[in-house]
Amino acid sequence: MVRYGNRIQLGVSVLTGFFLLATLFAVLFYALTTPTPADRGPLVLTGFIAILIGSLVCILLIVRWLVRPYRQLVGEAERASLTAGTHHSRDEAAFVLETFQSVVAQLQTQRKELEKLSAQARERADSAEKFSERIVASVPSGLIAFDGNGRSMAINAPGRALLEVDGTAMGEPFHTLLSSFPPLAHLVEQCLQTGQLFRREEVEAHTAEGLARRIGATVAPIDLSSERGGRGVLCLLTDITEVTQLREQVALKRNLESLGEMSAGLAHEFKNAIATLHGYVQLLQHLDLDEKARATTSSLLNEVRNLSEMVTAFLNFARPQPLDLDTISLSELLEECATELRGLYADLTVELVLPAAADAPNSRKPPCQIHADERMLHQALLNLLRNAAEAIPADHASRYVKVSNSQELDKAGKEWTVIEIEDSGEGIPTSELQRIFIPFFTTKAKGHGVGLALAHRVVAEHGGSLIASNAKTGGAVFTLRLPLET
Repeated sequence: MVRYGNRIQLGVSVLTGFFLLATLFAVLFYALTTPTPADRGPLVLTGFIAILIGSLVCILLIVRWLVRPYRQLVGEAERASLTAGTHHSRDEAAFVLETFQSVVAQLQTQRKELEKLSAQARERADSAEKFSERIVASVPSGLIAFDGNGRSMAINAPGRALLEVDGTAMGEPFHTLLSSFPPLAHLVEQCLQTGQLFRREEVEAHTAEGLARRIGATVAPIDLSSERGGRGVLCLLTDITEVTQLREQVALKRNLESLGEMSAGLAHEFKNAIATLHGYVQLLQHLDLDEKARATTSSLLNEVRNLSEMVTAFLNFARPQPLDLDTISLSELLEECATELRGLYADLTVELVLPAAADAPNSRKPPCQIHADERMLHQALLNLLRNAAEAIPADHASRYVKVSNSQELDKAGKEWTVIEIEDSGEGIPTSELQRIFIPFFTTKAKGHGVGLALAHRVVAEHGGSLIASNAKTGGAVFTLRLPLET
């Protein structure tokens, strides 16, 4: 429309210019001719006729020039219209108007179709996003995604539970979010830098309560948009603490069974030889010996007795006796063990802290009754409490052994009593945690390495479990789980 208006203005300007030139020519011609009226009349008439004819020709040319866009518009309408063959019987202006109204209607229809397709695309995108969110939320394993800058962009509920974080963890750097899992943070960093895939890696960490936890992790690179840094990291985490403990207990049980079957007969032969040696030493003591010989025979007799006690303990371990189950009070059993070990703890200057008894004046705990063999469980607790006190170095400032007791309900609805024995020593090296329940394995200068193995077997025979770990404060923690009878 603007271009058509410019053409009209240009045509009017050309026509005006032509009239001005014609008038100027007539004036000049009139001025240069002779002033005789008889001569001027024909000249004026001739100039007027020439100007009129020239003006008509110019007007026709200008009109044709002005209607040229209109003719082009009619031609385009004929090509665009499906009924182009019948437009000659109607007015061309009406035909053009009808054609462009049809084109506008088609454009509006196409616009509505595009809006519909756009709405469907947005709906599919929203549905896909919601479906992805539901998949992430329903994955039983922990799922954490980091962008190319190492900041978290997705964490599902199991992932937040494993990391012990809340919903505000979104957008945090991986080294901050995984501060309790240094090995996992290292894997994420390596994956971000090199794109390396890590499958089924096991990492160890501690909970806020100081309990050891083992996590199975798969760390994989993912392709992201350039806005998110290009290459990100996806972490799949699974708590395999219970599975690992069960696997270790099964392996330990098999090792102990094999060791017991192999060495039971050998220990019996040793005991017979030791009994013979013990008799000969006692016979020597009755002879007339000098002071040096009597001291030597006394030392020899002590060593024979120690060796006999070790063999007896090993035989008890290799050939367990059937359980004599009875309902016993756990608090009373702990008190009896504390009384029996009072002299040892006093010699080692170690404080023994027991849980408050259920019948204490300020205690709100119900009495804890368990179905167990009192003699064997008493021996197992003695071994654990003695081992805890002896594990504290002599030059250690903090010297205590703390016993705590709690009750828990497992997923199957079964009640358990949990006994934790924690010392203030230096803890157990990670490489030795899985070996301390093997018979004759010990890190102490004095000891046979049978006490912990015997305690583990006794607890297993009662249908419970005995697990060793390190406390967050640095000492060792032995956790007993026994079926509870109320």
